[in-house]
Formats: sequence, structure tokens, C-alpha cells
Amino acid sequence: MLANLITSKTRLRLLVKFFINAANEGYLRGLATEMHENTNAIRKELNNLSEAGYILREEQESKVFYRANKQHPYFSLLQQIVRKHIGLDDIIEAVVSRMGEVHRVFLIGDYAKGIDSGLLEVVIEGGIIHQQYLEQLKEKIENEIQKTITFHTTKQYEGDGLLVFEQE
Repeated sequence: MLANLITSKTRLRLLVKFFINAANEGYLRGLATEMHENTNAIRKELNNLSEAGYILREEQESKVFYRANKQHPYFSLLQQIVRKHIGLDDIIEAVVSRMGEVHRVFLIGDYAKGIDSGLLEVVIEGGIIHQQYLEQLKEKIENEIQKTITFHTTKQYEGDGLLVFEQE
């Protein structure tokens, strides 16, 4: 759906990279390699996004690094839009409302790094989690968001990942 609004696939990938996880950063050649794009396409979109103030440009040892501008007035809105685009909101809503004792939900793998690969890896931490329902839910959500989902369940998660839900 967001692809209809933002017609540049490169720009959309960069928005996912920087706004799914504000800690993500990258430099021109690294981003080009990661996204399998030529450097000119990446450079053009990085320039557009930095001129608009959505991302920050910082020189470090002969490389220019880019990252999300957390101070931009639209930062949180862009983060919400990107998370909605990849289907994260749908997953969290479905998992938290019907899965049992969910304490925290983490995004791991490619999307936590900002790579729009089509494979969402989600860790659900909690007490009793209804595995049968989780498998039914997986199919339904995959059809809705057109991405593959892998759910991992555990009582306590200690690994790296992007915390996307925590029970209050």
C-alpha cells in the first residue's frame, strides 16, 4: 500500500532501513550492496531524504554515514508508517490480544536491521502461548501483509532484537 504512495522502491527501502529501528545507520556503498542497487540511485535518495531533514548525514573517517533524524517533527509518524507498511502493527495486535500470556514481542533478523527482505522474524516472550492458534494466525497475517513470518516463542528472551511490545 505504501508502495503506491512512494513510487521509488529505493526510497521506500531506505525509509524502512532507517525508521524501523532508529539505531540503524549506513553508508553509501554498504547500503548499495545491502539493497542490491547501484550507488547513484542510493545517493540520489539519500540526498533527497537528508535535504528534507528526515535523515542525518555525518562524516566519519572518509565515509559519510546516514541515520534517522530523531529530532525531526515527523520522526515518530514515519516510524509508525513504516511499521504499518511491513505489517508489524497487525502482528502485534493479533498476538497480544489472543496469544495468552505475552510479556514482550521482539523483531529480529533482517527487518530489525532495516533490510526489507520479505521475511519477518518475531520472538514472542511469555508464559503460556497458544501454539495452535499462532500457526493459524501466521497464515492469516502472511496473506494480509504479503510477507513470510517466522514466530519464535520463549519464556525469557535474552538475545538482540528490536523490542516492539512490552506488557505494562
